[in-house]
Amino acid sequence: MEIHSLARGDEFKNSYVQGKSYIHGTSTTSLLFDTIGQRLRLAAKKYPDREFVIFKKENVRKTYKEVLEDSEKLALGLIHLGIEKGDRVGKAKSESQLISSYIYRHLVTQQNEWIATQFGCALAGLILVNVNPMYRTEDLSYAIDKVGIKALLAPPEFKSSEYYNTLKDLIPELEKYPKGVGKITTDSFPKLRHLIIFDTEEDRSYNGAWRYNHVVQLGNAEDRRKLYQIEESVLPDSPANIQYTSGTTGKPKGATLTHHNIVNNAYFVGLRGGYHEKKTIICIPNPLYHCFGCVMGSLSALVHFQTCVFPAPSFEPIAALKAIHEERCTAVYGTPTMYIDMLNHPEFHNYDYGSIRSGIVAGAPCPITLCARLVDDLGMQDLQVCYGTTETSPVSFMSIREDPPEERIRNVGHIMDHLEAAIVDKEGKIVPRGEKGTCLCAATL
Repeated sequence: MEIHSLARGDEFKNSYVQGKSYIHGTSTTSLLFDTIGQRLRLAAKKYPDREFVIFKKENVRKTYKEVLEDSEKLALGLIHLGIEKGDRVGKAKSESQLISSYIYRHLVTQQNEWIATQFGCALAGLILVNVNPMYRTEDLSYAIDKVGIKALLAPPEFKSSEYYNTLKDLIPELEKYPKGVGKITTDSFPKLRHLIIFDTEEDRSYNGAWRYNHVVQLGNAEDRRKLYQIEESVLPDSPANIQYTSGTTGKPKGATLTHHNIVNNAYFVGLRGGYHEKKTIICIPNPLYHCFGCVMGSLSALVHFQTCVFPAPSFEPIAALKAIHEERCTAVYGTPTMYIDMLNHPEFHNYDYGSIRSGIVAGAPCPITLCARLVDDLGMQDLQVCYGTTETSPVSFMSIREDPPEERIRNVGHIMDHLEAAIVDKEGKIVPRGEKGTCLCAATL
């Protein structure tokens, strides 16, 4: 990767080291100092009846008030089960200890319950651990054991993946427990205490697993009192999420992200996208276990009081196209491969995309020809490119709408506000501008 000067006016004055591949995202916009739970409560107070999430395949629509209520119910249920902030010490990285509970979320589907889990864990001061649904037995075992999770939430199956059977392979003791009771102990994972299964079939239960619909009904007045106390103790600098890296250089690494990290990344992504300027409806076909979906997507919509639409439990090109048409989406997210599948779908021309103003492409390099099609065929006049890493929560660079379209699609954009980046050689020295090297990022995001 190379860093080239993309300075625009006085805003970026003094943000460069002369001749070196270093850049500092100076900004006149202050960082937010809120927790995820505080932002959810603020949104529910200001816009209780505004739609926050729309799940097209499930035919579920939730307002900010309803999402807060759902999140509170799960938080109260988890507290009732004894999963509380501060009840143990878990190792997230070798050099740091986090005083909190870990709750693990292995869910490929974009269900309503995912949103409740994302925000319910934040309210209760729990650390949500997202794991790639492509993991099978060995990788899944590593991911669970690495952070010492205390509670595990998962669907029983999805498509060809039978998650509950995979868990039985990892935890043979499950067969010994009665159905519908998820308080467990296992030699395989000494810290694991609870298994919670999502299931739409009300009469279906599993050995050694609580039913989600049962857990959300457990909370009582005492649990609510505890929840309020926990919320007061959760700080913006408290860990909120552990996301595993891709593992291209070895075993996936768990990146610990704080409320401050991801709230601000979501905030500044939304600012660059103009979500604060007018009504925005974001079509998000990306998976929620990934930063693209849960930070740039649902969380960015939250901090800007906007609406997000999830077309299907997993990516389906036709579902995304229908969602844009039916919900009059103004922005669309996707990777290059996802966009190619959408643009090349035989029914592409059957739908109206006139509502689209903008879109984000990220996750892989996007060919200029594809970017041009997104502008011409989907109407993304304000198409923006993002570049980042799991560790940076995730966006490090992003296009700005003021740049000419031809410039926006030829690079990864400008450094994010309040972030620093440099290109270094193998010895860690900053290289001259224009030379290749390793990109280092640092600061609040």
